[in-house]
Amino acid sequence: MIQKSFRTVATATVISLLSACGGHGGSGLNASPVAAASTAPQFKIAITSTADVPGTFGSVGAYEKITGTFTGEVDPSDAANSNIQDLSLAPRNANGKVEYRSDFILIKPKDMSKADGVLRYDAPNRGTPVGIDPYFASRGYVFLSAAWQGDVPAATGSVTLQVPVAKNPDGSSITGPYRSELLPNVATTDSLPLPGGAFNYAMQPYAPASLDNTQPGYVLTRRVNEADPRQLVPASDWRFAKCSAGQPFPGTPDGGNICVNGGWDPAYMYELVYVAKDPKVMGVGLAALRDMITFFRGSAADSQGVANPVAGSIQYTIASGVSQSGAFLKTFVHLGFNKNLAGAKVFDGVFDLVGARQTNINMRFAVPGGAAGLRSDHTSFGISGTRALAPDYVDDVAQRTGGILSRCTASNTCPKFFITLSANEFWSATVSPLLTDAWGTRDLQQPESARIYFLASSHHLLGLPSMTGAQLGALLGPLWDGLYQTNGNTSVTLVVRALYQDMEQWVVNGTQPPDSQVPRIDNGTLVWSNRVNFPAIPGMKYTGLVNTFPLLAWGPQFTPQDETGIATQLPPSYLGRDYATLVPQVDADGNDLAGIRSLDVAVPVATNTGWNTTVVPGRIDQAGLSGSMFPFAKTEADRVASGDPRLSITARYSDEAGYMTKLQAAANDLVARRFMLQADADAAIAAAQAAPVLP
Repeated sequence: MIQKSFRTVATATVISLLSACGGHGGSGLNASPVAAASTAPQFKIAITSTADVPGTFGSVGAYEKITGTFTGEVDPSDAANSNIQDLSLAPRNANGKVEYRSDFILIKPKDMSKADGVLRYDAPNRGTPVGIDPYFASRGYVFLSAAWQGDVPAATGSVTLQVPVAKNPDGSSITGPYRSELLPNVATTDSLPLPGGAFNYAMQPYAPASLDNTQPGYVLTRRVNEADPRQLVPASDWRFAKCSAGQPFPGTPDGGNICVNGGWDPAYMYELVYVAKDPKVMGVGLAALRDMITFFRGSAADSQGVANPVAGSIQYTIASGVSQSGAFLKTFVHLGFNKNLAGAKVFDGVFDLVGARQTNINMRFAVPGGAAGLRSDHTSFGISGTRALAPDYVDDVAQRTGGILSRCTASNTCPKFFITLSANEFWSATVSPLLTDAWGTRDLQQPESARIYFLASSHHLLGLPSMTGAQLGALLGPLWDGLYQTNGNTSVTLVVRALYQDMEQWVVNGTQPPDSQVPRIDNGTLVWSNRVNFPAIPGMKYTGLVNTFPLLAWGPQFTPQDETGIATQLPPSYLGRDYATLVPQVDADGNDLAGIRSLDVAVPVATNTGWNTTVVPGRIDQAGLSGSMFPFAKTEADRVASGDPRLSITARYSDEAGYMTKLQAAANDLVARRFMLQADADAAIAAAQAAPVLP
């Protein structure tokens, strides 16, 4: 079945939210409480520690890890910053600028004469920095992780960004509607923390304007599935408070927690809409990244004379992000921040890995950590942003024009762009409008500066070993507890590493990368989910359940294609039209036909999918972002006895030698097509020889 609709709360509730909004408009300079500054922005670095990285890396030798902070300024009067939401309402320093401070981790060769000129920026996912890649360290890379997300709480091992809070010109708090989904995993009378959600729950919440939940604009509802009618939880039965076994409802007043009389029921998802205050100017993170990369690439020292640790050594910059952070990089380019203050490119190349959508970073009360699900976060911020790349893209559903590369094309600052997708992005994250027109009737022509690579039959958690749904649920939480065993598909990580080198060679040498590898409408490899020819595998049921992409409205002050502005209508209203959400077609085994077939798919011993089914009865949802694995029968006798239509392993390969022959051929093919490094192919073959699949 395909989920196709949802209901909003009553019109009266929406009207009450509008009346509860406080504050002023966006980032117009007329709202500025301070005169424009006359001096250039100042940037400072502070190095807090330097430590050796264990081991050595080829001829490059030893590396060191430098930890520090980068403090910068953003000029509200500079046109380069004009689309940062609420920047004009942020406090100014003595220089008349808006300040931020970002943690960074710089990992570089100790002998910088051995660096190869490439700086690779790995965008943290919800504050988690990315470590060194030994292969690229042996090539002389400089690695940088630096914070871009302003609501990550300070914690050991995290990198954080301090951004200002917007205020009205008179210094009073700006208020406005905010929405959160609260998803209890177990029945409990304890409070649940804000901001809630499946992916944003650990971030810093926006405080309610008042703890009095009887005021207009404060509503708590619950429902089992997204499309179900909302059931009102009376104001008398919930509080902004902290509750526990020793402090039952109504608990201790607390703006960061919610208590419910009688406790939370895990059968339901709860939706809270309230009037929040003190929005962070989250879009400052876009300028922070722009200016940090520009500094490390081209400055000899900061404004205080502190030397840039990699001064004069960086010729090329490549940005990389996975999932949420990959989507952030897409937003960074889309909003025009790959043009620095001098008009030059910030990143020469951008690699967005499994980041299907954009990131909600540049609106009032932004939520950068949200994500998309069928049941939860289905109408969250982040889903409305433009998917397609081309500047001349025409969105026939929303009647809008322009793609992600529109602004950088106009300024001649577009990076070379890789987007890599797992199968899960088609099933859960509504990515197919990246590849097709809005109605799903024809394939799009992608820009010459971009390549899109689909990792066939993989899921979002790339490289995670296969495990039961219960094991995955124990590792990541009950929302991930799937009905079926997850696919490991570990060889996709080898493909990804080769693609990083392809990007490097494109940026540094101008070597054209392999052509895009994606499912397409014109050859029947991209279809509606009810047309997938999935085999009748014993013990499983193909549901065809896919996330949908409705056209939504958050009010007249919100620009959905940019995820920018002020949302005044929460929940958003449905405009009666949906984008096409297509999925990959499969072969007779149930493995995806199109894309890059890594070794696990090219020489399969199982069916691997990008979807899994929830174990909760009555819940219309998938299991997190995981996939499924359905092993083949080992022998023909086993296959016949079980009624499995797929060939057995012995029928495919005869014996272990036959399997290894096909595996070697597949590895050679991937190396020849530049989708696997020779060293990784050799290691994969050796590992397969050590773990035979047949006697």
